[in-house]
Amino acid sequence: MDGSSEINTLQHFIGGEWTDAEDGGKITSFNPIDDSVYCHAAAGTGNDMRKAIAAARAAFPAFKATTPTERERMLLRAAELLEERQDQIVNCLIDEIGSPIGKAKFELGKGLAMLRAAAGMCRNMRGETIPSDTPGMMSMSIREPLGVVAIITPFNVPLIKNTRLVANALACGNTVVHLPSEMAPHLTVLMAQIFHDAGVPAGAYNVVTGNGAEIGDDLTSSTDVDFVTFTGSSVIGQHVHEICAKNKTPNTLELGGKSPTIVLADANLDKVMPLAARSIFMFGGQLCIGSSRFYVERAIYDEFVKRFTMIAGKMGMGDLRDPNTIMAPIISERQRNRVKDHIEDAKAKGATVLCGGEFEGNRCRPTILAEVREDMTVCRTETFGPVTSIYVVESYEEALEKANDTVFGLSSAIYTTNLEKAIHYATNSGAGMVHINGSTVYDEAHVPFGGNGESGVGREGTDADLEAMTKVTWVTIQT
Repeated sequence: MDGSSEINTLQHFIGGEWTDAEDGGKITSFNPIDDSVYCHAAAGTGNDMRKAIAAARAAFPAFKATTPTERERMLLRAAELLEERQDQIVNCLIDEIGSPIGKAKFELGKGLAMLRAAAGMCRNMRGETIPSDTPGMMSMSIREPLGVVAIITPFNVPLIKNTRLVANALACGNTVVHLPSEMAPHLTVLMAQIFHDAGVPAGAYNVVTGNGAEIGDDLTSSTDVDFVTFTGSSVIGQHVHEICAKNKTPNTLELGGKSPTIVLADANLDKVMPLAARSIFMFGGQLCIGSSRFYVERAIYDEFVKRFTMIAGKMGMGDLRDPNTIMAPIISERQRNRVKDHIEDAKAKGATVLCGGEFEGNRCRPTILAEVREDMTVCRTETFGPVTSIYVVESYEEALEKANDTVFGLSSAIYTTNLEKAIHYATNSGAGMVHINGSTVYDEAHVPFGGNGESGVGREGTDADLEAMTKVTWVTIQT
């Protein structure tokens, strides 16, 4: 595989070699804008996955022994290659998963930052000296890589997840087996070529493409896997968590959300509105941190609704390579039906559709609902589309209570000039991430990214992954 965009069938990357599926099987990836065939990829089998795990296990002792300088050089070179091949990567993000060009370039920038931040982890594999009660004893801790890291990534931000999770694992000296979403295999194959060309040794990074429902368990249940990180739905995340529990395999899970945004009466709506629109309509709402609930104080509710619906109605739905296009196609027919079902259920039960509610081709028009009640599916269930609900509240206290009334706890936001309420919200929100006067859609390489409750277990980011993907050994020396 040479990384060309002129592709027919993608192969696995195992032990430094491109290889077909054991039984020759293939999966098909479709361009979501029109459902045309984008590419084929090897349909991994259980044996393919076991070969990849064995390759990672065999490569671990040598890769563990690499110096910080060597791993640093690999990751910085990967960033250089990503930048050199950015046109190829951006085109892949547009055609494979339907990213508007603005979102594709945004993801490229984040990917470069993730790789460069990971390079900085290589020199932070530190232990410490520890005081001892025993005279003449030296007590210390040593930090080392865990071993084989299993990574399962989603379709919606494949470059961000690839550069963050793969690079962070490699920075710590771990080897990797990566199962990308069956809807985004090409992006990961392109990155496998970049990591290889950057000098990552054979077996240190392995990619098996295929259907996660068929081979995901072969990866997560292996006793030769030392750590699992999964991004996806809460239902599948629970399944992964249970599998890991049987083997006592440590894991991090970044799952779904029903992220709230509170807008208090003192908020500056001129600044709020573009951020509010970004927080739910970016990439067609196919973001776990998208704000699907807005709680607006009554004094500004009407004005907020007026402005929000006006902005939503102007969201560009043209060619994905047009910088003015904002709305992305929904990734698959199954997910389109989910979005349609949520909207139709809300309408049938009395919700008011303030704007949108209809599809144009494979894209859902930006949809804002009011008068949403508890018996409507959209009230508590993640839609994963450009659909949000606006609720009127009488006070900050009511907004806080309703924002926390959820099984999820991923991202949240509050807009206010009242410092006391802002800080109170930051320390009393049930979410793992709180943004004051900012969008729920935000991320950086080094932050503790993740949620609580049904939104996940653990955190991602350079510091968090350095802790999660390594082990600490206590050592004493009696002098």
